[in-house]
Amino acid sequence: MANAVTRHDWSRDEVRALFDLPFNELLHQAHLVHREHHDPNAVQVSTLLSIKTGGCPEDCAYCPQAARYDTGVAAQKLMDVDDVLERARAAKAAGASRFCMGAAWRGPKDRDIPKVAAIVSAVKGLGLETCATLGMLGDGHAQTLKDAGLDYYNHNIDTAPEFYGEIIHTREYQDRLGTLEQVRDAGLKTCCGGIVGMGETRDQRAGLLQALANLPAHPQSVPINQLVPVPGTPLANADKLDPFEFVRTIAVARLLMPLSTVRLSAGRQQMDDAVQALCFFAGAGSIFHGEKLLTTGNPDVEADRALFRRLDLHPLEVVEQAGTVHADIMQGGRTAVDQASCGNGCGCSTTA
Repeated sequence: MANAVTRHDWSRDEVRALFDLPFNELLHQAHLVHREHHDPNAVQVSTLLSIKTGGCPEDCAYCPQAARYDTGVAAQKLMDVDDVLERARAAKAAGASRFCMGAAWRGPKDRDIPKVAAIVSAVKGLGLETCATLGMLGDGHAQTLKDAGLDYYNHNIDTAPEFYGEIIHTREYQDRLGTLEQVRDAGLKTCCGGIVGMGETRDQRAGLLQALANLPAHPQSVPINQLVPVPGTPLANADKLDPFEFVRTIAVARLLMPLSTVRLSAGRQQMDDAVQALCFFAGAGSIFHGEKLLTTGNPDVEADRALFRRLDLHPLEVVEQAGTVHADIMQGGRTAVDQASCGNGCGCSTTA
């Protein structure tokens, strides 16, 4: 599938056939596509900060920030601008090029948007790309955030449409699609992926990626999260996903959405270095950097630096063009502008 054509009409059978390829053949095809559109030795580095933790009214089965679950996560108010800036400066100094901010809301109220916009504007002023995940957006929210300097909005679809009701009951799948439409209409880049290892079948993992690939526009960033089971949540005792099945998911995502940046997201702390290396080969071109993803653990900065050295990887460079921050990637040998939590990739409001 080198010279892959961007499509939005994938059938479930086609996606399942990719999952069912022999492992080495799947990785070979995915790596060829990755090399065609991206620098295979560069990794975009993001840092994720919970700017408003806990107390979420949703019932996402994986999320420790849901108020109805006893997970030890206390509800906190929205952080002050200066406190967020301090964390953003530290993230930039540690090598992050994008700063992602998550708030545990079902959706922000109108009064919350100016506060978040002020935070976004301040972080943007540091020369970082900005991303936010705040839940379902109301009328005009996306445009206000874009005007403040927001680059990406994260809103995950979480899982296959037919499995969604097994995981979340407090909002409909269509609600997620509605927010994504608002984000696209405002001209924001979308960050949209899902979580695997929640008890879904391979066919349902194929359904998740099919739904992402058949969106009206492919998300520029596609986070693939492996469930981090949290005591107190309904998925605390979920069976662990075979690591090679996770690698297959990364590879199929790369084949379906060749221009998108696929992020090796939550769950890295539970992966050994060899599995992460396979994910990078299969097409992952982005990670979260730092010791925590909202409320769950993540490999520390020094561990990531050591892994990058061992794999001869380097962070993706960020440049400023006409006052706008962009990440440089390789496309056909040419440098081009990248167009391409509970810690579990919750698209409602708690991770990116």
